[in-house]
Amino acid sequence: MRVHSICIVSFLICSLIGIAQSAKEETIDLGSGVKIELVLIPAGKFIMGSPASEQGRSINEIQHEVTITRDFFMGKYEVTQSQWEAIMGNNPSSGEKEAMLPVTDVSWVDCQKFLKKLNEKTKGDFRLPSEAEWEYACRAGTTTAFSFGNELKPQDANHASSGINKPIKVGSYKPNRFGLYDMHGNVNEWCNDWFKAYPATPITDPTGPANGEYRIVRGGTCVLNSFNSRSSNRNLDLASVGSSVRGFRIAR
Repeated sequence: MRVHSICIVSFLICSLIGIAQSAKEETIDLGSGVKIELVLIPAGKFIMGSPASEQGRSINEIQHEVTITRDFFMGKYEVTQSQWEAIMGNNPSSGEKEAMLPVTDVSWVDCQKFLKKLNEKTKGDFRLPSEAEWEYACRAGTTTAFSFGNELKPQDANHASSGINKPIKVGSYKPNRFGLYDMHGNVNEWCNDWFKAYPATPITDPTGPANGEYRIVRGGTCVLNSFNSRSSNRNLDLASVGSSVRGFRIAR
């Protein structure tokens, strides 16, 4: 299984080199100069979860092979305050108000309201990413703790060691190999799934359980240490609860 997994990852990494050079992007015009940029994420296989040796690992990160059978689009950036205002007509963020800051203080339920209105406005099919899609997109072919290696430095992302201690403008750091920004740190992000323990066997296009108590949150924040920003790190919260360091990004 280990040799097989290494081969899969090696093939994916080689493929990503070509993909990064010809990445397909789309832009959704919301009016008044406000746009949402999306990046095409190619279908593929990866090992979800973390090895027992990974520093900061949790017991709920059992490694298992996941197959994503269809390409999908992912928001290039976290949804911003200006994008939220363009759709919802308000700004729920409790901190600094600025167009290119990520919108915060939105619950999972609030995100669904945003997506409903966005889809009505654009005739799109936007949604929150599944947890598997999120980790696959975050890793972008890497197998290390972070998409930038096994260490997340202050210059890599906005986390506690960066000393900023508040969300900053999206896109302030370098992107991962898929061209996605701020997958580590800044604000953590809602996923569509209910929380459930991982399977120990391979799975295809997982979407999480049909019901549960908590929804999945991914990505770490500007006030938590780097371990919370690992590609495999899982957090969770009630669907009705928002946070000053939580936002989301869209998928389709």
